[in-house]
Amino acid sequence: MKKIYGVMGDPIAHSMSPDIHNDAFEKENIEAVYHHFHVTKEGLQDAVKGMKALGIEGFNITIPHKAAIIPFLDEVDELALAIGAVNTVVNKNGRFIGYNTDGKGFLKSLCDEISGDIKAKKTLVIGAGGAARAIYFTLVNEGVKQVDIANRTKERAAELVSDCPYDKISKALSIIEAEQSLSQYDLIIQTTSSGMSPETDHSPLKLDQLKAGAIVSDIIYNPLQTKLLLEAFEKGAKTQNGLGMFINQAALAFEIWTDIIPDTARMTDIVLNKLGGNTC
Repeated sequence: MKKIYGVMGDPIAHSMSPDIHNDAFEKENIEAVYHHFHVTKEGLQDAVKGMKALGIEGFNITIPHKAAIIPFLDEVDELALAIGAVNTVVNKNGRFIGYNTDGKGFLKSLCDEISGDIKAKKTLVIGAGGAARAIYFTLVNEGVKQVDIANRTKERAAELVSDCPYDKISKALSIIEAEQSLSQYDLIIQTTSSGMSPETDHSPLKLDQLKAGAIVSDIIYNPLQTKLLLEAFEKGAKTQNGLGMFINQAALAFEIWTDIIPDTARMTDIVLNKLGGNTC
């Protein structure tokens, strides 16, 4: 009998997670299948109970359930609990245990693609939502020396800095303040939806003061090259899109479920083929 895995969210039909996980199961000769599970906010608790009753082996969680699912789990990993969001659940002997692989997936993609000591880079995170929270907490927890947060609403940036339980050197900025002090930063990480398809003419940040040789990372992967990344590249920056984060967070989830490290190059090819001409 095949083991069952999946991803729950609302909406969920667009997710490419089944494409990459089902291929990975087949490649590793694992008798398993990965499905979409459309779950509304109102149905979340019942869905978790149902998945446990059915013996679902593991699942991913996406918008809007990453925080809301926590009370319905039996245990939550320390980092995920600090972040306040779960994106991966594993069934261990009938107990649902939650993890967050978003921040670690981002960090791995950054270290894979960028040379030099990440910990020494003065870093600016744009945005104060769930993705920013996961990335910020992970960077600080891993020892990155200084990570500042900039957001359209400065108060939300300040709340994020205040919420972080780890030792850190951080300050909250408005977007205008960040633009004016951009030359101070070695690494800029864009975590908002600004510039995502179909609104590809948007950019969350003016780069007039961008430091020569800076690294600019955008967690968006559709399009692969956002307006922000194109402008940064023109100014001589090293750029990184969000495809690596998506692949690595998925690979970390697969490893949690199976104790097998999947072929991330193969996963990347699947996503690129799926995106096809629809990357802008």
